Amino acid sequence: MNTKLSKPRRGGEGSPSAAGPLGEFVYDRLRADIREQRLLPGTRLREVEIAEKYGVSRTPVREALKRLAAEGLLALSAARGFVVTELSNSHVMQLYAMREVLEGAAARFAAEQASPLEIQSLQQLCAQLGQATTPAQMAAGNRRLHDAIVAASHNVYLLQAMGVLRDTLELLGTTTYSSPGRMATGCRENAEIVERIAARDAQGAEQAARRHIHNASLLRLKMLFGQAPGADAGGDAVEAN
Repeated sequence: MNTKLSKPRRGGEGSPSAAGPLGEFVYDRLRADIREQRLLPGTRLREVEIAEKYGVSRTPVREALKRLAAEGLLALSAARGFVVTELSNSHVMQLYAMREVLEGAAARFAAEQASPLEIQSLQQLCAQLGQATTPAQMAAGNRRLHDAIVAASHNVYLLQAMGVLRDTLELLGTTTYSSPGRMATGCRENAEIVERIAARDAQGAEQAARRHIHNASLLRLKMLFGQAPGADAGGDAVEAN
């Protein structure tokens, strides 16, 4: 699969001169292209082409590519050079296993550390999920809610770890909210997480969050590779985030 790099906009806020170090600028642009599916998994990235696109030398491009590879967004192939990472069944399982741990910890810490104002904000974000009418709206609202839960955990190291994990999740493409019945089930699952946080039930919040993400992994595997291991195709166990 080969996706062409789009032409850059000249000048203004998005230009290298306004973005600080050139390596950081190229890194930000490429990461955004991966996150927003302008660069799809399997796409080959050529240093010369990227350097020409952004009007920079190959040195900052090479720096950006190595940084993205270290974060798992790119893979280095002896035959093709740097390519946007394609996640295998095993990689998806590992990714969701880490997400289950981190999202569970975030909910636990939020139940212990969130301020009354933060809890009120979580409740409002959760209520807004019920107003979503499309999978894209639901996915965006879900991300805002879970980002707010992570922020309410008041743990800087968890925040950093989740940032890297969320970028890798973007490699998966289509939201699982497109699955029939997912939007309603997702609302119920998220409501339980927020209710547990508001009740200061740290253990219950962690369990609810882990259950939510575990269910998400089953549906994601089914979407990508067929029936997920141990999943019941007819039950709530495969409803996911």
